[in-house]
Amino acid sequence: MKKCLLFLCALFLISCSSEKKMQTLKFEGFVFGTTYYITLETARVFNYQKSIDSLFYLVNKSTSTYIPTSDISKINAGDSTIVVDAIFSEVFKKSKQVFLKTDGYFDPTVGDLVNAWGFGPEEAKKEISDEEVERIMQFVGLEKVEIKEGKIKKEYKETFLDFNSIAKGFGIDVIGRFLEQKNVRNYLIEIGGEIRARGKNKKGNLWKVAIEKPNTDGTQSFMSAIELNNESMATSGNYRKFRVAKNGKKYVHTVNPKTGFAKESNLLSASVITNLDCADADAYATAFMAMGLERTKAFLKENRNVKAVLVYLNQQNFIEEFRNFE
Repeated sequence: MKKCLLFLCALFLISCSSEKKMQTLKFEGFVFGTTYYITLETARVFNYQKSIDSLFYLVNKSTSTYIPTSDISKINAGDSTIVVDAIFSEVFKKSKQVFLKTDGYFDPTVGDLVNAWGFGPEEAKKEISDEEVERIMQFVGLEKVEIKEGKIKKEYKETFLDFNSIAKGFGIDVIGRFLEQKNVRNYLIEIGGEIRARGKNKKGNLWKVAIEKPNTDGTQSFMSAIELNNESMATSGNYRKFRVAKNGKKYVHTVNPKTGFAKESNLLSASVITNLDCADADAYATAFMAMGLERTKAFLKENRNVKAVLVYLNQQNFIEEFRNFE
């Protein structure tokens, strides 16, 4: 009996010692022109920094218009021999899906217009006339681009691809998938306000993130908080990325693919929450800013799997919030 008790005690101690305590790991840095923060809750302590840096490098090498030697930059420069990689292919496929779903309000072929209005890697034109917008618009439309035998085929060589409104979210997904392959089940990845969350935080609660208030004076404050239940969130807004021309006109960074213009509307920001990839959330948030408040409301009514928080100015010029979920 005594031996049996001793055996059970030993077994209990071995069992307890085999239970590894969960620890918080954090990684942060600079990528895609902004900052990133990654928080993991894991029993396996490991430095993933080199892997994270390598994965970010691959996304940039494939899709960054800010890097002259990237695949997308070479394609935009007219190189038709580039065989696109898996990263480019998936980003292109997702772009096509959201392009069709939003009736063309998400369109990564507006790159030349983004540059012309002063929000891309190229220097802004001093003035862009209606005629110039019309000229560029003939090359806009993702239906004019396809992948054939691994290569990009354009109807017009002038069509300029720009994945900056989806690649940041996709970069988050790449890191998330990597962590899940390493059996990390509880994490939050944030890059410049775009987020992918899985599992729970160290307190055992769902990850909670904030919806930023659209302050135009450079200050930062928050309107509300959202719990992410294995979801992604992306926010697009025109309250910070804008420029005022010499003639006093204000131009925002979201170019409407239907008109070619970068005009401000009463929709100040759109935050998309979904159980889809962060790339999808990123693309939808961009599309909603182009669609405007009423079209976005109509879209959300027809697409219940996409949740959104829309921050807008009402008729009295006060900030209000609309959301299609509790």
